Amino acid sequence: MVTGVSPPHADRAGTFLHIKSTVRILAAALVVGALDITEVTLFYGLRNGTRPVRIFQSVATGLLGKRAFEGGLTTALLGLALHFLIALAVVAVYHVASTRWSALRENPILFGAAYGLGVYLVMNFIVLPLSAAGAPRLNVLPVVLNGLFAHVFCIGIPTALLGRATSDSR
Repeated sequence: MVTGVSPPHADRAGTFLHIKSTVRILAAALVVGALDITEVTLFYGLRNGTRPVRIFQSVATGLLGKRAFEGGLTTALLGLALHFLIALAVVAVYHVASTRWSALRENPILFGAAYGLGVYLVMNFIVLPLSAAGAPRLNVLPVVLNGLFAHVFCIGIPTALLGRATSDSR
């Protein structure tokens, strides 16, 4: 017998848990991304008559700048993909933090709301100003209030609730 070598099945349980956790994080990102993009589409559609393609293109402006609005369906799909990639990052960060700090799992409403506000601040005061989209105009109260609402109730709290589920499954 060779010493220091684990039997072939030793890593299977850990690998299975890693795959299971990854699948749950991906599913949570899809839910959070869908909630957020639906809320944004409804808000701007009802408020301004903005079509979903234009909203998706506006996400792509972070990467392409104003050229995103000239790309038709291609840049709309790019924007939608970027949106879900950002949702994945948001969910993954919370998941990792919740595996290290049990309070995040034990109080998902409180910490989810706080996390949503934190995501709002990071996106609007760090990410967007550094992107090709530039700093957002936060001078219209209904838009700011809607952004805060969406980040708390469509991103933060669902991320925390789904993060608790992904962490508890380990």
